[in-house]
Amino acid sequence: MNVPAGPPPSGGGSADGTRPASGDGWRRLAPRTVLVAALVMAGVATGAGLPAFIGLAGGRPVWQAFAWVLGGAALLVVGGSALDYVRWRRTRYRIGADRAELHTGLLLVKRRSLARERIRSVDLTADVLLRVLGLVKVRIGTGENTGAGESTLELDAVTREEGERLRRELLDRVAATAVPGAHREGELAVLDPAWIRYAPVSFVAPALGGAAVGALLQVSDWFGAQGKVIGWVRDRFLDTPVVWVIVALVAGACAAGVVGALGLWIEMWWNYRLEREPGGTLRVRRGLFTTRSLSIEERRLRGLELVEPLGVRTMGAARVDAVATGLAAGEDSGHADHRTLLPAAPRDTAEAVAAYILREAASPTRTARLTPHPPAARTRRLRWAVGAALAPVLVLALLGVLLTDVLLYVAAGCAVVVLPVAVLLGRDAYRSLGHGMSGGYLVARSGSVRRATVALQRGGVIGWTVKQSVFQRRAGLVTLTATTAAGAGAYSVYDAGESEGLGFADDAVPGLLGPFLDRRAEG
Repeated sequence: MNVPAGPPPSGGGSADGTRPASGDGWRRLAPRTVLVAALVMAGVATGAGLPAFIGLAGGRPVWQAFAWVLGGAALLVVGGSALDYVRWRRTRYRIGADRAELHTGLLLVKRRSLARERIRSVDLTADVLLRVLGLVKVRIGTGENTGAGESTLELDAVTREEGERLRRELLDRVAATAVPGAHREGELAVLDPAWIRYAPVSFVAPALGGAAVGALLQVSDWFGAQGKVIGWVRDRFLDTPVVWVIVALVAGACAAGVVGALGLWIEMWWNYRLEREPGGTLRVRRGLFTTRSLSIEERRLRGLELVEPLGVRTMGAARVDAVATGLAAGEDSGHADHRTLLPAAPRDTAEAVAAYILREAASPTRTARLTPHPPAARTRRLRWAVGAALAPVLVLALLGVLLTDVLLYVAAGCAVVVLPVAVLLGRDAYRSLGHGMSGGYLVARSGSVRRATVALQRGGVIGWTVKQSVFQRRAGLVTLTATTAAGAGAYSVYDAGESEGLGFADDAVPGLLGPFLDRRAEG
């Protein structure tokens, strides 16, 4: 949003940017942000300079190669610092009674502002370099997906004290009205180091293992040593059967993935703390090297989602995600961890924390009596699971017929392994289906590989979408989707009995489906 430009900042501001740079309230970013840019450019120059030096030294004297690299590095550091100095000089912000304003740019001047009553989040982030220099990056957002970053203002960077002052000032609200039930204030949850045992069974571990293998091959290719790496591995398994070679390589990749998952968990969740602050704001603080402070106003909360990925669920654990309006809009909307209020923890702990967050005596995900779905829903899940498992088997079998008999044996082996697993997952997916109500919340559960149980405020449902395919109609099933302005925007009850499901939707939010049901009864 364009607003009239104020007069440029004048002298009199403090060096750390914690006091106004002029009498009209305009402030500058912390001057140390220029030092951050210089150090980052120095790191980039070092990383790029080493391979450049090796390449140049091969065809010219060492001193000459060093001089070229040193000159390029100096140019990069000075140029990057100069550009950031211009950015610092041309950036100013002001927090007024009605609006938060940010002016920045040299050739393309941007003047943007947010109405203070629309501000829903003030998140603070600091990587290792910013923490050493006592700085934080402040992201002020309204939670609206308006595109082009129009719903956020980012201050990169201010002092830690200034960031905390901005967070308190912009999220200052009148104390929340008393609500019957549990009213635990202050600290709601704190990190238990034993929760790290759930990191290796997450889906992150195999992904990181595959990434580690790919990175090793890529780096070795950069240095022209990929053939040597592959040859070294081949020599280690020279007289070993192919099956055991595959098992050993997969085990090695999984071990690397486990180590990576443990490291990632420590970086993301170390020093985790969930607090309820005065005025009704939930605050999550976490991070080892990069610290994060994420805030959610309780008045934006429309419910919670209890998420149980397959590996975590087998160990009796779950995580808690917020279902709230205006979370992680814009470029951060794809970051699921912005919604996570509690990492994977024992299920009883997750249920207790969910109750604290919702100000309920017990979590709706625990107290709701879930209605099971008809057997036809199980048939559909078994059909999908077996079909998905057979597809690659059939492809291998076809290639075996056309190319070589070896692929036929591979297809048979895959069928023996994946078909029983598919049947087990299909049956588990059916057992996970359920829906019900608990007080002011409707509860829906689904999924096997990723089982999720959502407790959604009935007052937060703004509409129902009823879907029924030809196959569902024949089986007497229906899929009901509750639309809401919060969280994912839609939460579904899959393959419920037709009459029972429609009755549930009408009872959960009376009046929305009433006319449809009346016309259906008349027909």
